Amino acid sequence: MSEPEKITIIEGPPPTFEASSDPLLLGMAEGPSPMQVVMCHLRTNNGPELTERCYRAWKKGDTIRLEFKSEEGLTLQAPIVASRWAELPEGHLLMLWVRMDDEDIAIDLNLDLDDFNGDFDDEFDEPFNNLDLDLPI
Repeated sequence: MSEPEKITIIEGPPPTFEASSDPLLLGMAEGPSPMQVVMCHLRTNNGPELTERCYRAWKKGDTIRLEFKSEEGLTLQAPIVASRWAELPEGHLLMLWVRMDDEDIAIDLNLDLDDFNGDFDDEFDEPFNNLDLDLPI
């Protein structure tokens, strides 16, 4: 059996994956373990050729994978289920949809704790400070 085709990110930071809400992609995530289809954007100089490489692999019934380094420096792979490219003034933008295990997906909530000024209790108590209640004791 031959080694699966792959698209390798050779430089730059690890890709950022975004949740995909397209219902057509849900069927591509089916399998023996819980998976999700996520998307990443990559800048490249050869978007049409990379997309064509995906199409050739799928036409032969083969799997093509995205190979990348994690934040920890580990080499990871994820199966590519859809590919598309777009022309930008700076070059090509490659959009890849990949299947990932639920446990491999990190969710970034973009919370800025500095907005709370380190005083959580006052933030939550404030709406109740102006209440004038006449309660029996």
